[in-house]
Parts: sequence; C-alpha cells; structure tokens
Amino acid sequence: MQAGEEAKVCALVEEVFNEFVASGYGVEGINEFFKFANPLAMAERAGPAQVVVVAEQGSDLVGMIEIRNGAHIALLFVRTRGQGIAKELVRRAVAKCRVRQPELNRITVNSSPFAAPVYAHMGFQQTDTIQEKNGITFVPMALDL
Repeated sequence: MQAGEEAKVCALVEEVFNEFVASGYGVEGINEFFKFANPLAMAERAGPAQVVVVAEQGSDLVGMIEIRNGAHIALLFVRTRGQGIAKELVRRAVAKCRVRQPELNRITVNSSPFAAPVYAHMGFQQTDTIQEKNGITFVPMALDL
C-alpha cells in the first residue's frame, strides 16, 4: 500500500467486514472495529512497525493485510475467496516483516470466529479460548514460522 491509499483499502475492509463479520457483532463491536479500521487511524499507524500489503486483480483491489508491531496481523480482508489470496498476502507480509526482523519466529492474530477456519487452514493454531473485548469477539491464534 502506498501512502494516500488508505481510503481505498479501508473501503475494501468495510465492504468485506459488513458482508461476513458484522452480523456476529453488536453495535459496540462494530463501532470499536471502525475506530481502528478507518483511513485516518491507518495513516496514523504508518511507520516502521507496520506492514500493509494489498492484492489487486487488474485495477480492482481484492485483498489487504496489515501487520502491526512487526508480528501481529491487525487486518486481513479478501473480497475474492478460494483463490489463495489470503495465504499469499500473509506470505508476502511475513517476508517483509522478516527483512526488518530476521529473528521473527511467530505471527499472531486475534481472528474473528468467521475467519478462524481460514487461519487454521494456513497453519495458525488457537492459543487461547474465544474472548471478547469492547464488543469484539475473537480467537487468539499464532503461526510459528
């Protein structure tokens, strides 16, 4: 992602979140999610500890991943399912993180219950019970590299 593309990337996040995830959250959780997943907040997080990679098919944005603090997937949203886009986004983002941190040996994520099977298919393991914070239900998971 290039600086200035935050609105385009967040529009994809909003579309996919509303279609697949929002129905599992109440108003508090949805509001909390969008405090984090908006163009201004994304731009403010920009820096050496943030990696954002996007996937495009032609001129269409079809996926994105944000890794923050060099080792935690903060956002992973894909419009097109079943084509390996999420897996490739994780692979490329982890590679970028490893350039900055060659000793990196684990990536974590607080997955939505909807996405937990996708992460498990990529090799992530659940590390704790399902949790809820500020209206957001999540499954703590990790991938050992």
